[in-house]
Parts: sequence; structure tokens; C-alpha cells
Amino acid sequence: MSSTISNPQPWWRSFNRNHWLVFAVASLAWLFDCLDQQVFNLARDGAVEDLLGDKAKAIEFAPYTTSFFLIGWAIGGLIFGSLGDRFGRARMLAVTMMIYSICTGLSAFVTSFSSFCACLFLTGLGVGGVFGLSVALVADSVPDHTRAPALGLLQSLSSWGNITAGLIGMGIGLLATQHLLPFSLKAWQAMFLVGAVPAFLCVFLFRKLKEPEKWVRAKAEGDKKGVKFGSYVVLLKHPTWSKHAWLGLILCSAGIIGLWGIGNFHPKIVRAIIETHLAADHLTRDALASKKAYWSSLGLLLQNIGGFFGMLSLAKFAQVKGRRPAFALALLLSFLSTQLVFRYLREVSQIYWMIPIMGFGQYSVFGVYAIYLPELFPTNLRSTGISFCYNFGRFIAASAPFTIGQITRRLGGNIEGFRIAGMWVSLVLLIGILVLPFLPETKDKPLPE
Repeated sequence: MSSTISNPQPWWRSFNRNHWLVFAVASLAWLFDCLDQQVFNLARDGAVEDLLGDKAKAIEFAPYTTSFFLIGWAIGGLIFGSLGDRFGRARMLAVTMMIYSICTGLSAFVTSFSSFCACLFLTGLGVGGVFGLSVALVADSVPDHTRAPALGLLQSLSSWGNITAGLIGMGIGLLATQHLLPFSLKAWQAMFLVGAVPAFLCVFLFRKLKEPEKWVRAKAEGDKKGVKFGSYVVLLKHPTWSKHAWLGLILCSAGIIGLWGIGNFHPKIVRAIIETHLAADHLTRDALASKKAYWSSLGLLLQNIGGFFGMLSLAKFAQVKGRRPAFALALLLSFLSTQLVFRYLREVSQIYWMIPIMGFGQYSVFGVYAIYLPELFPTNLRSTGISFCYNFGRFIAASAPFTIGQITRRLGGNIEGFRIAGMWVSLVLLIGILVLPFLPETKDKPLPE
């Protein structure tokens, strides 16, 4: 049976007012979530260097902060994914946004490395719940034939949160260079404060948002029949859903490690190139930090412009050719583009074209996640299953920064050691391709109920 409806009109013309509200709120929630993720990536190195007061230690310890963030992300995703199936996607989505918005702002006021890691862990709790809840909310709310393109667009739009973070970082870097930041704020502190605002304001939109009728009906019928919603025991004991969960976990872990364990450390390479380029200018420490903050933000901007087109392209490929072929191509592109940047990015001029290529490859994987994951699980386990695959893998991904940090230290603790470590760890992307034959092709099939 196919859920595809022959319709000469564009998919979005099938949306009514409520569909648009759901899509807009879910997209903004995930967009601002991604903005805060990238604010962390931009502010991380400057914050750690400032808090530790030792550049050599900062090179080794900065990746560890990402591990705390990812562990919080994984735990939050597992908790709120389950709660979303039990108590409603929209309700839990509002809670997660409040958590990550407030804790992002608090990160600006930390005074030690340990308190910084604690704030990042708490921010991760909120960040982790958003993807599974947003995707499940849209998947359960829109007409079947619009689901795949709507989810592909939702994921692609998230790159504009990343791009906005890059623009914010560039603006703050310029202000810091001119000593125009208020209250003697440092660049990394200003980034966290500005990053906290949009998501907090977005929460008020949830007052108009209703839970999906599909979930409301399923929950009412399930309560009568004793069906458990949001149960990891049910998920992992059922022969079909368990298989989808574990294989989906491996598939997601590969892409997540590729981006969060490796790719999102490209600002470190950019900062090293800029430092070498500006060495003859004999800038003060603060002036050099401001310059590096600006260029790191520009690199992030370029990465996510590439990422936007990567997610759009592979999401469309998944709709036309199938989910599994799209995943195989996306993971291969992620691996090759990562190797390109970590091995060959050496000059300032190369930043302008190598970073967008890496963004295209690494983010293309995520365009397929949004479409495929909700098609693997039934209504009572949809948010739980998506969050299990997408977030539990971050426990594994959290080990990648530690691994890179240790390899970097053993190779001399310098930027060249970091490059080599990143290239070796990126091999994990190819593991995701190996599990694809064991997962179902869900193109043109209805959601499982």
C-alpha cells in the first residue's frame, strides 16, 4: 500500500492553517536549537582558553566540553522522547526549549572549567529533546503525501539557525575587535547571551499549538487497551521495533560522530590558520582572540550554507530514489569531505570553498534522518524510537572528542596531531553504510501504526 497521493499541485498547497502552525513552530524550535548548538561550537575554544588560561591545555581540553554537551544531549533526548509519546509532543517541546534557552544564557557567567562543563550538560538536556519531538510532531500532524518533503524542509531550515549563529559570531567578533561589547563582555560570553534569546521568545507560540489528532486518538485508544506509550521496554523487546532501533542507532551514530565528534571542530583548524596568518601583525591576546572568533564564525557560516544545500539535495534524493541509497551516498560524501578539510585545508583562501564542501557532505546525512526515522516506529513509540536512534548514539559520539584529544596529545598536542586524529576517527562514517542492507526501505509506505 502506498501513502503517495497523485497530486499535480505542490505538496505545501495541501496544508491548512493548523498544518502551517505546526510546521512553523516545529521548524523554529529545531532552528533555534541548532543556533544554540553552533553558538557553543563557536564560543567553546575561546571560553576554555580563557577559563584555563593555558593555550596548550585548551587544545586538549576543549574537545572534552563537547563530550559533556553530547552526554547531556543523549540523556535529555532519551527522557523527553519518551515523555513526548506519553504526554504530548507539543507540551514537551516547549519544556525542552525553555531548558536549553536558559542554560545557554547561564553559560556566559561561568568562572571555572568545571562549571562550564556543568552548564553545557544542562543545556544538552534541553537540546537533546527537540529533534525527536519536532519530527514526531510534524510526522503525526501533516497529510501522508506531504510528510517526507515537509520533514526534509524542516531539517534543511535548521541550517539557517546555524547560519544565523555564524552571523552573530561574526558581528560579535567585529564588535570585540573594536572594543564595543558592553559591560566588558568577552566575545564568547556575548555569544552565549545572544544565543539564549530567540528560543526563549519562541516558547510563547506554543500556547496556540494543539497536539496532533493522530496522537490524541491513538493515546485514547491505547489507554483503553492497555497499550504503553513511550516505553523503552516495549521498544527494545518487540522483534521489529527493536531491530529498527538498534540498527537505526548505528546508522545515526555514524553521522553524528562525523559531525559532532569531528566536523564541528573545524573552527580549531580555521583558528590555527588565522593565527599563523596574523603572526607578523603582533596583535595583543584579546585582539587575536577577536580575529579568530570572527574567522571561526565565517567558517561556520560557510559550512552551513553548504549544509543547507546538502540537506535539501539528499532529502530530495531520498524522496525520489529511496531512503537507503540516500543514506549510503550521504555517508560517503561526509567521509570524503571530512578527509578533504582535515588533510588539505592550509590557506586562508581555501576556507571559502573547502568548508562549504564539508558542510554539504556532513549535513546531507541529517536531511535523510528527518525523513527516515519516523517511518521506522509506530505512533506509541515514534518519539521514543526517533530519540533513541538520534540521541542514544551521542553517548558513543561523546567518546570521539576524548579519542581525538588523546590521539592529539600522543601526536604532540599540536594542530597537526589534531588533523591526523580527525582523519582516523572519520572512518566511523563508513560503518553506517554497512547496516543499511538490514533496514527496510520505506519510500512510499505509510507510517506504521
